[in-house]
Amino acid sequence: MTALVNRYDFVLLFDVAKGNPNGDPDAGNLPRLDPETNHGLVSDVSLKRKIRNYVEIAREGEPGCNIYVQEGAILNEQHRKAYVALRPDDEKAKKDGKLNPKGDEEAQRLRDFMCRNFFDVRTFGAVMSTGINCGQVRGPVQMTFAQSVEPIVPQEISITRMAATNEAEKKLRAEGSEEDNGRTDNRTMGRKHIVPYGLYRAHGFVSAKLAERTGFGEADLDLLREALVSMFEHDRSAARGEMASRKVIAFKHASALGNAPAHALFERIEIGRNIDGEFRRIDRQLDNHPPARAFSDYVVRINRNSLPEGVEIIEWL
Repeated sequence: MTALVNRYDFVLLFDVAKGNPNGDPDAGNLPRLDPETNHGLVSDVSLKRKIRNYVEIAREGEPGCNIYVQEGAILNEQHRKAYVALRPDDEKAKKDGKLNPKGDEEAQRLRDFMCRNFFDVRTFGAVMSTGINCGQVRGPVQMTFAQSVEPIVPQEISITRMAATNEAEKKLRAEGSEEDNGRTDNRTMGRKHIVPYGLYRAHGFVSAKLAERTGFGEADLDLLREALVSMFEHDRSAARGEMASRKVIAFKHASALGNAPAHALFERIEIGRNIDGEFRRIDRQLDNHPPARAFSDYVVRINRNSLPEGVEIIEWL
C-alpha cells in the first residue's frame, strides 16, 4: 500500500437535538461541559469510537479493515495473531501469556503486521505492549475534543418504568396503587439527560510523515472521510437519536510537511448565527433572538481569499 503523501487538516461540524452526545460518567452521565463557559464537550475518544464502529460494519471481512479496539475484544489475543503469523511453527506463540520480539527486526515486523491488518492501528496508532508485546505505533490521524459553538443548557428529564423486575416488586406496586387510589407514584423512576440542541466543532489532523510509518494511504483517507460523513447514521440510540455530521471541511497541503499552520487555516472557518438571513457573529450580543434549535439557525462561512500557496480547501461534506 502506498502511503499518503499530502498533509491534511480538517474541521468537523456535527449537531445533536434532544440527545446526549457524550455523557460524563463522573457527573451522573450528564452531557460533558466546560464548567467555566458551559460549552458542551465531546471527547476525541468518543469520536474515534464512532469511526471504528462505522469501519467495522461498512468494511466487515475486508482485508486490512479489521478493528483492533472493539467492544469485548481481548487485546493480547489481537497481538497473538501477529506472533502466530510470524512464528507459524512455534507452539508457544499459540498459547503463552507473555511474548516478546526476539530483536529489532522482528519487532518491526510485528508492528507492520498490526498496521497492515487493523485499520485503527494504521490510522490512530496504539500501545500494544501489554503481555504479548507488539510495541507501540503513533498514528497519523489525531482529533481534538469537540466543543459546542455556543453554551448549552443540559436538561434532566424524569422517566418511569411500567414493568416490574420480579414478583415482589409487582405485588408492592399493586398494593401501593390500591392504597394511593390508582396513582403511579411508586413506579420505578429514572432520569435522562439531554441537550435540546447543540452544534459542535472538532478539528482533525492527518500527518503524511507518520502515514509513511504505518502505511496509511489514499484508500484509508477515503474511508476516514466516509466514516466522518456517515458515522452518526449507524450510532442511533435512545440518547443519540438525532445526531448528524453537517460539514467536513478539509485543507489539503501540497507537501507532506504542510504549507501553512493548522490553526491559521482553521480560523478561516467561521460559524455565526443566521439572523433574518444575515450572518451575525456569535460573540456579539444577540438580543431578542431565541436559542438555536436547528442547523439552519447557523451560517458557516469559509474564507477562501489569499489562501497560502500549496493549500487547497476541499469540502468532504
